[in-house]
Amino acid sequence: MRCPYCGSLDTQVKDSRPTDDHASIRRRRVCPDCGGRFTTFERVQLRELVVVKRSGRRTAFDRDKLQTSIEHALRKRPVAPERIERMVNGIVRQLESAGEGEIASSAIGELVMEGLKALDDVAYVRFASVYKNFREARDFEEILGQLSADEIEGGDTAPPFRDDD
Repeated sequence: MRCPYCGSLDTQVKDSRPTDDHASIRRRRVCPDCGGRFTTFERVQLRELVVVKRSGRRTAFDRDKLQTSIEHALRKRPVAPERIERMVNGIVRQLESAGEGEIASSAIGELVMEGLKALDDVAYVRFASVYKNFREARDFEEILGQLSADEIEGGDTAPPFRDDD
């Protein structure tokens, strides 16, 4: 693993342990050349995924980009980082086990919407406003109406997520 500080290729693993969800291995590394310390994560990758954009352009699937967009929607919301990590891992697992090497970006967006809806209503609306390209206040009213209808149908009277859950 290349040192991010000096570029040396001779880094050493000092400590390895599984992450809390056991979906990856966390490795603490040290560079003997500059003394820099850094952390890497090793994850299982079942297959190479290609995302097909709306324009038809193809790009390699980027797990970090997925996580960043979810974290952006959840910014300043009371959701534990472990729950975000579980959601990202679940989406990646679904994509990898779907059997398709190419996945439409819209399919990824729908999985994120589904996950955020279960996790946090505010983040769901935030993500939807960008993903569905809201242009008017009416767009927000429609999605909030859908959320309310879903809660009435499902009988969801549970209190919002709290950190002590």
